[in-house]
Amino acid sequence: MHALIVTAHPNHDAHTHRIADQLAQGVLASGHHTVEQADLAAEGFDPRFTLSDHQRFNGEAATPPDVLAEQQRLDRADALVLVYPIYWWSFPAQLKGWIDRVFIAGWAFDEQDDRIVKRLGHLPVHLIALGAADTRTFMRRGYFGSMRNLIDHGIFDYCGAPVVTSELLLTSDEGFPESHYQRAQQWGQRIFAREESA
Repeated sequence: MHALIVTAHPNHDAHTHRIADQLAQGVLASGHHTVEQADLAAEGFDPRFTLSDHQRFNGEAATPPDVLAEQQRLDRADALVLVYPIYWWSFPAQLKGWIDRVFIAGWAFDEQDDRIVKRLGHLPVHLIALGAADTRTFMRRGYFGSMRNLIDHGIFDYCGAPVVTSELLLTSDEGFPESHYQRAQQWGQRIFAREESA
């Protein structure tokens, strides 16, 4: 089975990329799964939802080639993993723009007879959010719960993609950063556990 790990951090030496690398190693540890790492920053993905995207949304234009390429990359995946730093209690702009442009009607969902047809039920999603505030801040203000509402439910449930993992890793965690790398490897090893036990 094939996992797609997506990051959007401009610094390749950042903790985000190290977590993504550990996840990839975990996936590969089984010896019979494959993984692709999509570094949106390094690849220069354009997150801007432009007039051509708006025209595509309204059915007035074809899907732009860069968006089509991302959809094809996702179509090859048996699991999607997003590893991202928390910027203002959500995705970085480039990752949000990737969602805006790629997860579109006709591919991620359809609207038929005043109802939403969810098209991504075959794509399990694993979300790994990385933050600098402490746990108390996230819990006291309800930030992580809000993120789950916006991201887990507002995006992926809307498209039917089941969120299997939704984790928050903080710099205040015991054993940081090594504890994060160990957990990431373990998550990578378990990404396809459900399918293998079925």
